[in-house]
Amino acid sequence: MRIIFMGTPEFAVPSLKILLENQYDVVAVVTAPDKPRGRGQKLSSPPVKQFAAGHSLQLLQPVSLKDEGFIRRIMELSPDLIVVVAFRILPREVFEIPKLGSFNLHASLLPKYRGAAPINWAITKGEEETGVTTFFLQERVDTGNVILQARVKIGEDETAGELHDKLAEVGAEIVLQTVRLIELGKAHPRTQDEALATPAPKIFKEMCKVEWSKNARELHNFVRGLSPDPCAFTFHNGRMLNIYRTKRTGIKVLHSNPGAILDPTDKELLVATADELLSLQELQLEGKKRMSAEEFLRGYKIEKGDQLG
Repeated sequence: MRIIFMGTPEFAVPSLKILLENQYDVVAVVTAPDKPRGRGQKLSSPPVKQFAAGHSLQLLQPVSLKDEGFIRRIMELSPDLIVVVAFRILPREVFEIPKLGSFNLHASLLPKYRGAAPINWAITKGEEETGVTTFFLQERVDTGNVILQARVKIGEDETAGELHDKLAEVGAEIVLQTVRLIELGKAHPRTQDEALATPAPKIFKEMCKVEWSKNARELHNFVRGLSPDPCAFTFHNGRMLNIYRTKRTGIKVLHSNPGAILDPTDKELLVATADELLSLQELQLEGKKRMSAEEFLRGYKIEKGDQLG
């Protein structure tokens, strides 16, 4: 079976890797163009390109997926199947080319959390379970018929980054199972229940400011759901403070305003919320490196009664 694999970030690499390990014929890999990154703005290759290049796979990096030359090249490759993991929205003229169809791996239990940031939203909403889904592509994003799903528990302190890595590995196994079912003609896709659909749109930095007036549970979920990227933030004395990890204490707030810092110790930084004290565990002051609360308190002056906001 001739497969074209389409993906860009690190999340997609395990899925491509497992197909190669199981001797599938990946005739080409389609990924995003190289982009300038960092202070020097040097061109950086996406993780999928780096992996594919290391395995001598044919690479395509189209700027536009509707480019006639790109579409013609996909047709010339004559794929039986297109496998999509963390890539752009494919136009119909591309996803209809393979005779066995095109399917996508999505990091949620569809129809919940359709969109660009399903992992972040699942955690910020306080879900205790999520998963991965493979589905055949249709024109409306994340609405295609479901092939396979796998459920994954979310730990109460688990961050989006940690869940991302777990789902990438679980997803790879589901991609392999899906390819095998399609190859054998045993895939039996089912329609999604539109009544259960929820959105998971892209999260921008301006959406990540902490609102200390919320309760500790909401804030804990908010922080871990945005960690490590795009990252929750607050301000102290006019300086931005990124927050990567928190821990609920269960200690009730009595007479402090939300966002107020209690008497800091050498190792712990406690902040008042609407109901409980929240312990800030990992932080990054603008212009500085990410560090533990203990490291942060050794080098930065915080006083009782200081206000975050």
